[in-house]
Amino acid sequence: MIIPQEPSSASELCLTIARVHALLQRRFDAALGSHHGISFSDFQLLNHLRAAPGARLRRVDLADKLGVTASGVTRSLLPLEKIGLVAREADPRDARVAYAVITATGQELLANAGVTLNLASREVLRSVPPDQVAAMAASLGALAGATPLRT
Repeated sequence: MIIPQEPSSASELCLTIARVHALLQRRFDAALGSHHGISFSDFQLLNHLRAAPGARLRRVDLADKLGVTASGVTRSLLPLEKIGLVAREADPRDARVAYAVITATGQELLANAGVTLNLASREVLRSVPPDQVAAMAASLGALAGATPLRT
């Protein structure tokens, strides 16, 4: 017979992070979708491209940054390419390598969407003191093993 155990504080933290992630995803999808026609996932993809050297990344590197598969990145890029936010660029030295590049239109949309995301973020975090926001950002950034990108 297996006796259920109470969740540890580490388990509770991870479950809470998962709930917060779902909440943020829904709120940001709604705000970005209604104002800019993109999802929060699209925003993250565009933000990674903007922050990359030359505003471009190999698809495999973009997949790594987003925590998805290469085929998942390809599926995400196709609609963004169709509406002109992202372009495909071949590597002049290696025909096997292709880059995803944020276009000028994509950069403009990202800048405008960043304002919306900042407003939505402030609304979500309105009850959290600013010094705690900074501390949580640092802790979660360390947990993720990365420095958060600025928008």
